[in-house]
Amino acid sequence: MENNVSTALLNTRFSVLDLVPIVEGVTASEAIQRSLDLARHVEKLGYTRFWISEHHNMESLASSAPTILIGHIASGTTTIRVGSGGVMLPNHAPLVVAEQFGTLGTLYPNRIDLGLGRAPGTDQRTAMALRRYRQETVQDFPDNIDELQVYLSRENATAAVRATPGEGVELPLYLLGSSTFSAELAGKKGLPYAFASHFAPTHLHDALRLYHQNFKSSSQLDKPYTMACINVIAADTDEEAQRLATSAKRFMLGVIRNTRKPLSPPVASMQGEWSEMERMQIEQMMHYSFIGSKQTIAAGLAQFQKETQVDELIVISHIYDHSARLKSYKIVSELFEAKEDLAYSS
Repeated sequence: MENNVSTALLNTRFSVLDLVPIVEGVTASEAIQRSLDLARHVEKLGYTRFWISEHHNMESLASSAPTILIGHIASGTTTIRVGSGGVMLPNHAPLVVAEQFGTLGTLYPNRIDLGLGRAPGTDQRTAMALRRYRQETVQDFPDNIDELQVYLSRENATAAVRATPGEGVELPLYLLGSSTFSAELAGKKGLPYAFASHFAPTHLHDALRLYHQNFKSSSQLDKPYTMACINVIAADTDEEAQRLATSAKRFMLGVIRNTRKPLSPPVASMQGEWSEMERMQIEQMMHYSFIGSKQTIAAGLAQFQKETQVDELIVISHIYDHSARLKSYKIVSELFEAKEDLAYSS
């Protein structure tokens, strides 16, 4: 069975998305240190990249300043790519993003990814505070990407406004999304596309189809490149993984109730924790969650990759205990270790 799984995942890269979760009893400082520890851990395991998301006004997440965190992670690692998953571009002036990531790209050459999202990464009131009460139009996001690409290009060297550092720095762009809008835009711009199927699974297949249908080659990319973020909680047994997963389910329960507290310890069962309607809503949001032993995870990921044909799986693991979280990523890495063994034997 393992050889069949390895064959299915043979050409798939594995990466990590970290929200820098603050768990009960842990400070923001400790959460950031745990993020660095996780990055060092997955770097040794052979993951391709380590992305940090942008979220605001959430006491459960310490990822409100991803640019600073990316620099911190990059300085504490040596080979893994580090980037944003993503920077919520409407919250920032394109020139500022070009300068900040241009600085990161200068400090850590050929290791920085710039993933861009359109959502605010927060509630509407906080979004308005971030954007100084400026209303966003549908065309703003595509226009801001164009402006950002100009600032990062060598051709901007004679312009009146320039990004220094930034101009000419090697910074691959990625578009992130949870709907079909960014998928179509990424295809037309010839950029890699990452879908947020870890919390918004509904439009995954439509988004991937539209991306491929609209894809046009660019200076960055000559053929489509797709990524999907998924929840993975792996443990020695299915039962232990299901127990660990109750922390993630309680976290999502806080999201839909708008009571976003730090990640809580796992419980024996979710019975009594949620209503039937809440259970259905969370199970729908977490549809692409792979929870179980190595064998269970392997089969699930192979089937997901077969159905989506994505080039890269981005793994996120909401696990309360840090050592259990590290172990989960280790178990997943054993799947692509098996993949390498197969490659060498073929």
